[in-house]
Amino acid sequence: MFSLIFPGQGSQTVGMCRELYNKFELIKKIFKSADEILDFPLTRIIFEGPKQELDFTENTQPSVFLVGYSIFKLLKEEFKFDDTKVLFFAGHSLGEYTALSSAGFLNFEDTLRVLRIRGKAMQSAVPKGEGGMIAVLGSKIEFIEKLLEENANKYQCFIANDNSDGQLVLSGKNEDLEKLCSDLRKNSIKNIVLPVSGPFHCKLMNKATEIMKNEIEKLNFTLSEKILVSNVTGKSINEVKEIKNLLIKQIESRVKWRDSIKHMTQNGTTNFIEIGPGKVLSGLVKRIDREVKVSAINTEEDINKLKDNYEF
Repeated sequence: MFSLIFPGQGSQTVGMCRELYNKFELIKKIFKSADEILDFPLTRIIFEGPKQELDFTENTQPSVFLVGYSIFKLLKEEFKFDDTKVLFFAGHSLGEYTALSSAGFLNFEDTLRVLRIRGKAMQSAVPKGEGGMIAVLGSKIEFIEKLLEENANKYQCFIANDNSDGQLVLSGKNEDLEKLCSDLRKNSIKNIVLPVSGPFHCKLMNKATEIMKNEIEKLNFTLSEKILVSNVTGKSINEVKEIKNLLIKQIESRVKWRDSIKHMTQNGTTNFIEIGPGKVLSGLVKRIDREVKVSAINTEEDINKLKDNYEF
């Protein structure tokens, strides 16, 4: 039994999805539609960059969504992938929107538009250069939570992503993150500064939350029989009102990816299919549960291998 997972920010690369775009008219049609909907050359940025432009959050978010959604539609329409067999749909941060749209809760046009707005809102919530994120490797979450609590008067940092056993991402203002990194080094804990434009998934994003609250309330969600797993709760959701509320909370809330994967495996998932650029989530899943199988879909070869392993 399998579930679908969709990557988020950080998975993007210049040239992603080019092979499938060159071969399949369906991909070209979806990409062209995206450019027209946004009145913006998203396709050019995805294929030509420069990387700095693709990495702007307002460009990254619709780009990663476009690639993941296009590959999902290709699987369904060209390769007759039966998504009624999917147990759960889940995505990491912005990937949750790809999951929502692929599962039929939100149409393509609305998802694309709202992610462009979401990217701008998150990018502008904290002045450029004031906030950031670090990855913390090899430490238990309980130790990091205790460290943050004991030093709350010294620095204000927040666990943004609980990605897997031994991999956390923390957000905060840069001056606070520097103090935290000093304490981490004293405890021989490895940390890496991430190339992101803001301190995402923490209360410093409150301005973005206000913007997204208005935007999400305006969206027309559709009832779907598919089941989503929420970043905020790490649990299954299916009701539109609850989905809306959790998407609003998601901006400032911790991404409970480890809990999400465990929820899916405890409820029947034995295989995960990562749809979208890169293989970041595949690596995290294997860190969480070595027994499950994971496939990452980026190329036609990946799709053909998938067909050999699953009955479409």
